[in-house]
Amino acid sequence: MKKLIDIRNGKGEVDDIDHLGNRRIRSVGEMAENQFRVGLVRVERAVKERLSLGDLDTLMPQDMINAKPISAAVKEFFGSSQLSQFMDQNNPLSEITHKRRISALGPGGLTRERAGFEVRDVHPTHYGRVCPIETPEGPNIGLINSLSVYAQTNEYGFLETPYRKVTDGVVTDEIHYLSAIEEGNYVIAQANSNLDEEGHFVEDLVTCRSKGESSLFSRDQVDYMDVSTQQVVSVGASLIPFLEHDDANRALMGANMQRQAVPTLRADKPLVGTGMERAVAVDSGVTAVAKRGGVVQYVDASRIVIKVNEDEMYPGEAGIDIYNLTKYTRSNQNTCINQMPCVSLGEPVERGDVLADGPSTDLGELALGQNMRVAFMPWNGYNFEDSILVSERVVQEDRFTTIHIQELACVSRDTKLGPEEITADIPNVGEAALSKLDESGIVYIGAEVTGGDILVGKVTPKGETQLTPEEKLLRAIFGEKASDVKDSSLRVPNGVSGTVIDVQVFTRDGVEKDKRALEIEEMQLKQAKKDLSEELQILEAGLFSRIRAVLVAGGVEAEKLDKLPRDRWLELGLTDEEKQNQLEQLAEQYDELKHEFEKKLEAKRRKITQGDDLAPGVLKIVKVYLAVKRRIQPGDKMAGRHGNKGVISKINPIEDMPYDENGTPVDIVLNPLGVPSRMNIGQILETHLGMAAKGIGDKINAMLKQQQEVAKLREFIQRAYDLGADVRQKVDLSTFSDEEVMRLAENLRKGMPIATPVFDGAKEAEIKELLKLGDLPTSGQIRLYDGRTGEQFERPVTVGYMYMLKLNHLVDDKMHARSTGSYSLVTQQPLGGKAQFGGQRFGEMEVWALEAYGAAYTLQEMLTVKSDDVNGRTKMYKNIVDGNHQMEPGMPESFNVLLKEIRSLGINIELEDE
Repeated sequence: MKKLIDIRNGKGEVDDIDHLGNRRIRSVGEMAENQFRVGLVRVERAVKERLSLGDLDTLMPQDMINAKPISAAVKEFFGSSQLSQFMDQNNPLSEITHKRRISALGPGGLTRERAGFEVRDVHPTHYGRVCPIETPEGPNIGLINSLSVYAQTNEYGFLETPYRKVTDGVVTDEIHYLSAIEEGNYVIAQANSNLDEEGHFVEDLVTCRSKGESSLFSRDQVDYMDVSTQQVVSVGASLIPFLEHDDANRALMGANMQRQAVPTLRADKPLVGTGMERAVAVDSGVTAVAKRGGVVQYVDASRIVIKVNEDEMYPGEAGIDIYNLTKYTRSNQNTCINQMPCVSLGEPVERGDVLADGPSTDLGELALGQNMRVAFMPWNGYNFEDSILVSERVVQEDRFTTIHIQELACVSRDTKLGPEEITADIPNVGEAALSKLDESGIVYIGAEVTGGDILVGKVTPKGETQLTPEEKLLRAIFGEKASDVKDSSLRVPNGVSGTVIDVQVFTRDGVEKDKRALEIEEMQLKQAKKDLSEELQILEAGLFSRIRAVLVAGGVEAEKLDKLPRDRWLELGLTDEEKQNQLEQLAEQYDELKHEFEKKLEAKRRKITQGDDLAPGVLKIVKVYLAVKRRIQPGDKMAGRHGNKGVISKINPIEDMPYDENGTPVDIVLNPLGVPSRMNIGQILETHLGMAAKGIGDKINAMLKQQQEVAKLREFIQRAYDLGADVRQKVDLSTFSDEEVMRLAENLRKGMPIATPVFDGAKEAEIKELLKLGDLPTSGQIRLYDGRTGEQFERPVTVGYMYMLKLNHLVDDKMHARSTGSYSLVTQQPLGGKAQFGGQRFGEMEVWALEAYGAAYTLQEMLTVKSDDVNGRTKMYKNIVDGNHQMEPGMPESFNVLLKEIRSLGINIELEDE
């Protein structure tokens, strides 16, 4: 009562439902627990019913308890809950952001229609907890959010964010996590407040946040300080350099579009990054990371072997770590997952080092796109309305070539009329169509297939039909029931072509395996045995080298050991008790190793040879994997990291592209009008800084080519690293050996990578300094010449390096054409959409357009023979085949439907023939 009166009198606060202190995160564990509880309640009810029926003497516990409801509840939760989603696996970033997503929708949450403006809006308590930028555009805006970089949930499910403690005016390195409610009681300084050497604030008045408002406070009043400038934003937004110069709407598009980038054939890390690239690549789990330090003992395309450092070994183990890499696997989005080693033989590695790059990573850094030389200028209207003009060189160098792997499945079922059969004996199909199948009726690996080709031959039994006497006679003579099966083979979808890279056959338990299934099984067994044997050999070699060391240390001569077979080494006895114990430990380890190998091999063999657990009624499933190499082409969608997206309009010959006075042509020409109205100036700053990074790389490259001495290289690279007002990572090249400096210079040849963290980026003066160091004009603009005429363009043009992404909206997946095809049953109009091989809708507004032009005949054929005049369209088809181009439109079917509908209302409507 008192509180209500206080609020009425203007004292105290009303609770805010959108305050993050009043909203908690329900994680998957909690929701699964709730489902489990629901299942248990059902079981309890069943048990009580069973007990109430009497007859308790003969009851056993297993008669009362049925666990089905529990498994059903949990299965339903993971199988069909709105929040149980198919992982977005386009690239490492989309994977990690999908796992960090927070939704206000779903069971127990809001619905899109009910959610008002307040719920969706950014709240002051979002600071450091929920990203204000990364959220979908459209109906879900603000309801689906992303966790900020350093946010975590506490034990009660409330979001917390870290702050540095300020004690007696000194900023300490002590970190406290505060929830939204706790934060309200403190004064919190910004991360970029100036501090002196001891950690005191330099200015008397510091910009701080308190109770959701921002204002100036004296430095003695400050309680905490932000840990980092990027703690406000999410992982996706923290990868956008110069985010502070972009309009929020465009930054939102930039963060969302990075998640749609397709991994390119050769990853290329950005010249201008934010310093978060390595963290994202490693934490997303797509790279292979060293579990323990050591030396690379063996490396090939699919396996890395590390000999572990002595101090990181467990007693009595082989001291070998084996990393098996993933090769050319399909992701959920049909992109390609492939790991490639980035260490070399004999190289020392530390714990946590990246050993192999995954998709979209380059030397352990996230690399979603490619560094392209861009110019901002119009070019003959080819960059009108955000179109992008691309040089042919980009296609030749395969810069944006991507690999896509598609999975096509053929299911053989048990039907009422008999089982479907997978076979190469298909009725009414010519030899040519079967040329790529083996005798089991399954396509062989390596076959190049195009739309309409048969991948798996399958026949389905047809219902018995009345036979004519002639057919009966033929049947009696040839004894073949040829016509009672119909062709239901798996064919390549229209417009898809590629190479078959893998085939998998799953057979139900108890169904006889065909020849191909047995071949695949044999191959898998062979491969598994080979892999395990190689692993065993590597581990054995490691163990025996340790056994040898112990024996030699225990006084056994090395020559004597070399003459004995390795198995006999373990039988030798040592006088030194400690060494003898070590030897026994190693012998034990050796036995365990062999036993483990047998166990693993048996498990693998069982897994490969046993029948598969398929859905009821399914006898066999054949899965065929097609790999397609897609080059970039007009119609593909590309984007930068600042929400600057566009569609490729033309691929221009290299000789026609604008070039500078050294004759270097640009790769991409963008429209300068795309910048001012959209207010994403970050892209211009990125272009300038990218140019500087490339210029410095070019100078290093020239010095390497002239074979200048290491001292000069060291001095120049040191100068580059020392530039900038507030360098975060000090680099001291005097501690590097000459060989290391040369290796660094080799890595910097293509350009010197520069990190410009979010809200703490490079200033204009620093970019100018870097441009000067790379011998480039500080304006960032140069004179360009027209590639076709050789004339100079009339004014200087902004040229530089921008990081461009190819998005997963490819013209190959969208382009579609239809002449005849399937029709809807009621209206007799063509179906819609590419998946149904449908037509294009000629809607109300399009009709108005033709009416406005007075194009009566065009309009007539649109509404009749091209749509739902059944007789007219068949006649038209026949006429075209006969070479007679006449058209006789009739009555559209939808008109008949309208008549029927009116008659169903009891109104007798009739057409009168005049």
